Amino acid sequence: MPRCKKSTDRFCNATIPFTDKEPTVSTNESTPATPLPTGELLFSMNADLVAEAIKASGCAVTAVHDNGLVRLHSASQGIGFQVMWGNALREGEYVDLTLSCPLRVQGGTLPEGLLGEWHRSKRFVRASQHGDFVVLEMDVLAAGGITPQHLAMMVQLWSQMMGQFFQHVRTYAAQAGAQQAAQSTQQEATAEA
Repeated sequence: MPRCKKSTDRFCNATIPFTDKEPTVSTNESTPATPLPTGELLFSMNADLVAEAIKASGCAVTAVHDNGLVRLHSASQGIGFQVMWGNALREGEYVDLTLSCPLRVQGGTLPEGLLGEWHRSKRFVRASQHGDFVVLEMDVLAAGGITPQHLAMMVQLWSQMMGQFFQHVRTYAAQAGAQQAAQSTQQEATAEA
């Protein structure tokens, strides 16, 4: 498992296993983002359209072709995420998708209450714990019609919320550590008296 680039991060991306067939990878990092079409409504999303929205938000994107399915991988805040396709309208066209960032907790468990506090204070992006993993997710829905600019804005919001989640974890952990130290000091003072 690769280490996170920032030494303050307690998380590291998890890998999502592919099938036993070797996937092919195409990188679009050097390809500039094409302007998104304006004035039209999208009733479904495809890999090309979502890749352009990711690039428009300032992130590089990699398309992985695996068993006829295109999986999109990108990164924000130095942490990778994937596009998980939802309900297919037709081959290669989807009515919804989930932006997903699976993270492995490094060095122990999450402080108690961290995810509950996240959900009480934030909207749009959910976080859930599954064993040693925390999964950050946001759904994007095209049913009823959305503009390409709305799609790009949703990807930009996702990127911002990822950054806010990592800041929330650092802040919450620091506060929990300070509170625990204060309680220990208070218990020692009570024991001495």
